[in-house]
Amino acid sequence: MPTLDLAVLILFLVCWLFYEPLLRLLSRGASLNSDMTVIRGAWMGQMAGRENRLMDANLLGHALNSASFFASSNLLLIAASAGALFGGESTFASVSSLEVIKTSTRFLFEGQLALMVVVLARGLLAFIWAIRQMNYSLAIMGATPDGEPVDPALQAAFGDAASRTLNPALSSFNAGVRGYYFALAAAAWLFGPLAFAIATIGAVALLVWRQRRSPAARAIADLRKAIDGASGQA
Repeated sequence: MPTLDLAVLILFLVCWLFYEPLLRLLSRGASLNSDMTVIRGAWMGQMAGRENRLMDANLLGHALNSASFFASSNLLLIAASAGALFGGESTFASVSSLEVIKTSTRFLFEGQLALMVVVLARGLLAFIWAIRQMNYSLAIMGATPDGEPVDPALQAAFGDAASRTLNPALSSFNAGVRGYYFALAAAAWLFGPLAFAIATIGAVALLVWRQRRSPAARAIADLRKAIDGASGQA
């Protein structure tokens, strides 16, 4: 493998595998994802105290359907990438004839495709784990007692358990969605190491901006401050 390709591949692996620690370092622990854990905790606390939890079940069901959709799409992309990877010499010859594709050897070409498959496969596993954890959250929600009399401590325990199950579930969902960003960056390797480097840095920059500076991130950060303030006064 050419030295430049190897250097950019190392850059990609560092960004892909260590994105979350890097995000915590760059944002000093404050980000959209960390703020959402507080908001979801407040949601599950309210859920445990409600008699009618139809709205909560619908909201969680929507998230479950989204995770299932992304998992199915991910599986199709893996199948397409793997089909090209195992296409043999004919696939390599066809792709190499394209002017925009920068691949010098069949080994490099297969490495480029294999990287996309691995990134997508990791995302698929994240979606599968998210779906399982969301089902656990639904079970906790269904088992939460209602009516009178209800022990407040028991209700709070159900709300806490639901929050501690739902937050990792949606963190896994976020990891799966993030895999699409890095899969696109990995696909850019087909256009050469420079395009690969630009796409990798661009993907990380876009993700960090959305976590820290996007309008949604600012709105959610303000809401978290309000929730923390209300909790401090209670």
